[in-house]
Amino acid sequence: MSAKPVLLWYFDVISPYAYFQAERLAEVEAVAEVKRIPVLFAGLLEHWGQLGPAEIVPKRRFTFRYAVWYAHRHGIPLKMPPGHPFNPLRLLRLAAAFDGRADVVREVFRFVWAEGRSTDDPAAWTDLCSRFGVEDGDALIAQPDVKARLVANGQEAVSRQVFGVPTFVTPEGEGFWGVDSTEMLLDHLAGAPIMRSAEMLRADSLPVSKARDRR
Repeated sequence: MSAKPVLLWYFDVISPYAYFQAERLAEVEAVAEVKRIPVLFAGLLEHWGQLGPAEIVPKRRFTFRYAVWYAHRHGIPLKMPPGHPFNPLRLLRLAAAFDGRADVVREVFRFVWAEGRSTDDPAAWTDLCSRFGVEDGDALIAQPDVKARLVANGQEAVSRQVFGVPTFVTPEGEGFWGVDSTEMLLDHLAGAPIMRSAEMLRADSLPVSKARDRR
């Protein structure tokens, strides 16, 4: 019996779609091992020269409306945080401090998106940290090695061509971005013919016919 492939899963708790995929990880873990890796989404946006969905006014509204619909459609608990975008650094560093441990990542996501809480509330932050036996969360996440780990995760993500969250990267370096790509990833892992089809190969190297003038 062959060993399960190890997938890298890059996430930021700022993304409701990363939360949705986090709630679906059991589907993936039935056929693969998953290494959870926190990254700062803002760093990816800066590297690739993108705006976040919440930074484009009409896209922001649609994004959150779609999140409410998606959660309802798939039976995933959802309670919006007090505000968005928010600063996710405390949460990301907490996840990094535990090296992306599954239960920690799950609780961090649910803290934001199922409980609708924020680390701006000192009592809420203390409560979250206490779930993992941490008495002083700020002291933990202030450790230089924790900060360095999160930075290194971001650099590693960029080196693997990760441009958004959530993203799975397979052992051969193939990336699958977004919760909507979950089924595509499962097809890839199962060796579905579509993933090796002539049209898929053509999509890999489709030429640019016209580039937008950015002057």
